[in-house]
Amino acid sequence: MTMAGGRRGLVAPQNTFLENIVRRSNDTNFVLGNAQIVDWPIVYSNDGFCKLSGYHRAEVMQKSSTCSFMYGELTDKDTIDKVRQTFENYEMNSFEILMYKKNSWGKFARLTRALTSSRGVLQQLAPSVQKGENVHKHSRLAEVLQLGSEILPQYKQEAPKTPPHIILHYCVFKTTWDWIILILTFYTAILVPYNVSFKTKQNNVAWLVVDSIVDVIFLVDIVLNFHTTFVGPAGEVISDPKLIRMNYLKTWFVIDLLSCLPYDVINAFENVDEGISSLFSSLKVVRLLRLGRVARKLDHYIEYGAAVLVLLVCVFGLAAHWLACIWYSIGDYEVINEDTNTIRTESWLYQLGESIGTPYRFNTTGSGKWEGGPSKDSVYISSLYFTMTSLTSVGFGNIAPTTDGEKIFAVAMMMIGSLLYATIFGNVTTIFQQMYANTNRYHEMLNSVRDFLKLYQVPRGLSERVMDYIVSTWSMSRGIDTEKVLQICPKDMRADICVHLNRKVFKEHPAFRLASDGCLRALAMEFQTVHCAPGDLIYHAGESVDSLCFVVSGSLEVIQDDEVVAILGKGDVFGDVFWKESTLAQSCANVRALTYCDLHVIKREALQKVLEFYTAFSHSFSRNLILTYNLRKRVRTFIFNIGILQIIKRLSL
Repeated sequence: MTMAGGRRGLVAPQNTFLENIVRRSNDTNFVLGNAQIVDWPIVYSNDGFCKLSGYHRAEVMQKSSTCSFMYGELTDKDTIDKVRQTFENYEMNSFEILMYKKNSWGKFARLTRALTSSRGVLQQLAPSVQKGENVHKHSRLAEVLQLGSEILPQYKQEAPKTPPHIILHYCVFKTTWDWIILILTFYTAILVPYNVSFKTKQNNVAWLVVDSIVDVIFLVDIVLNFHTTFVGPAGEVISDPKLIRMNYLKTWFVIDLLSCLPYDVINAFENVDEGISSLFSSLKVVRLLRLGRVARKLDHYIEYGAAVLVLLVCVFGLAAHWLACIWYSIGDYEVINEDTNTIRTESWLYQLGESIGTPYRFNTTGSGKWEGGPSKDSVYISSLYFTMTSLTSVGFGNIAPTTDGEKIFAVAMMMIGSLLYATIFGNVTTIFQQMYANTNRYHEMLNSVRDFLKLYQVPRGLSERVMDYIVSTWSMSRGIDTEKVLQICPKDMRADICVHLNRKVFKEHPAFRLASDGCLRALAMEFQTVHCAPGDLIYHAGESVDSLCFVVSGSLEVIQDDEVVAILGKGDVFGDVFWKESTLAQSCANVRALTYCDLHVIKREALQKVLEFYTAFSHSFSRNLILTYNLRKRVRTFIFNIGILQIIKRLSL
């Protein structure tokens, strides 16, 4: 159950082209090229292709999509010509061609099947190709990418999409449904203790129908939870059905299942044994575990003071209700001594019956037991009155504990009452101040930004980008000022934290493997973490390239002359080799975020300062760090169609 007001997750329109390609290709090894540029340069290579071919991704980028750099002496010349003609004529063909791994020119790899394709041609030829006689011989790519209208995802910004049977946790329907479940949960929390304590048997058809409907609704809620998105630990919206099911099974499924069993239906039958009936009545208490889900959602309402106050008062009232039910159960158990079949005249139940004119009486002619007494309504109201007066004060004495059991319970209730009273009523102001500290800062920042945008009449599109960036950045950082926290720590501790924050960069890139501990600490202190929203430009064409950027998550596109020349993802590096150049470079392309991205960036001056001090590391770094895309270099472009080269069979020596 995801309550209204919970996190929506990061839902701004994103370009998930790269993620969709990788997901649909499964374990297939491929390179992605752009046929709008001369020689159809490779703009993306997946890890599997790099592993099999022996080439680093940076070595593959910008080379021809025909993979001519993998041709050797025994590669068939006619097949090479056919591959090139396929690209030039925008066709889809399948070939057996011999290619070589890196550093294996003395030995040749086994024949590898390569298939080239064009977006427009694939969509037009897919139906006819699927009807061919020999499709099964050359259809590995077709199986992987499922040739048809969905052959390639559209390369555009789009809102997060979910499968048809998956419900967004923040949609209007789910929000309304969650409020219904919340109301029914409180209904259950009130009725279950009452029915168990007062031993009511649901013979009333109307109440039995209502409770059965509640059980059905809880059952439907279980089904919906198996098809509802949730927010992952990184703030992303998880819509994968398998992950949703596993997450629900590991969290609230068992409790939800136990809470929707039809205990009342079983308990309603007249011929059910009293012991079994009491057992099923007691099992209904399991439904109260659903309140745990409500408690976990209360943090989503901390920015609404009125809502928090109402919820706290409801909790106080609910506690009083539960204690009233327990108070009656103790009195009902002790008012009549079953062993001697006598009644305790000092009991508060006996005194209540005498005062309202419904006393207990002994049936001498029939059952020989005590009968009568106050009605259940009167008893419940009196019990609630006693618990309320005990929780909020010391009581008035008109209803007082007399037996040892009642006195022990009264003492425990007074202790609980003092804690509840102090927590809920005495410290409400303090609680609000603590809860609102971060929220107030967040809203003050948002209001300042809105006023700024309105004052300077910033265009609507740019305003939306600014607001989305602020909201997404806050969602990722939880409003924590990293720099402020680091300034509190001593230098040594600050360096350790920085190394931890940049551990992904240091572990993934071989250029840092030979760095000493002191060198890594010096580098880590200079790195900055940059969060980018979809559509943000990290570099503009003509801008000075004064930083080296490492992609930790998300995907970006490199655009030159309105053409995509590279797609960068996790593990890629872009910028300039300014440790080898004496002049500051100008960017020849734009670098724009396609999705929410996290970049670890180090400035030119800071990197050069570290390299000058650690000379041994400087040589290793210069030799091993390979830029995935060098913004200093410019590529030639002209118009064709987007193409994709698929390498299917594994290469081997």
